[in-house]
Amino acid sequence: QVQLVESGGGSVQAGGSLRLSCATSGYTYSNYGMGWFRQAPGKEREGVAVISPGGGGTVYADSVKGRFTISRDNAKNTVSLQMNSLRPEDSAMYYCAADSPLLSLYSDYYRYWGQGTQVTVSS
Repeated sequence: QVQLVESGGGSVQAGGSLRLSCATSGYTYSNYGMGWFRQAPGKEREGVAVISPGGGGTVYADSVKGRFTISRDNAKNTVSLQMNSLRPEDSAMYYCAADSPLLSLYSDYYRYWGQGTQVTVSS
């Protein structure tokens, strides 16, 4: 059974940092793209950052470029999202997703999803 478990969310002030992690199990982790998505209340889910199977390719949403960094450790079956210079508009539930055949921010490409971790940024 495939499981993705996110951790690292919390509440911070604007300008602060958080590091999200996603641990995977029951899954051939290293063969497919993975990503982070977020959804704020009343808004659609949006892609934040995605990473290729080997980690050499990444794509970021324009809103987070230069502030967020996605990485993966295939030996530990984890993918992380370092978030710096956080803004109130970054507040959302953040989801880890896996098993995309393409390096894409389009959520429909991803087969497996975690339960999410909440990020709240206050001004």
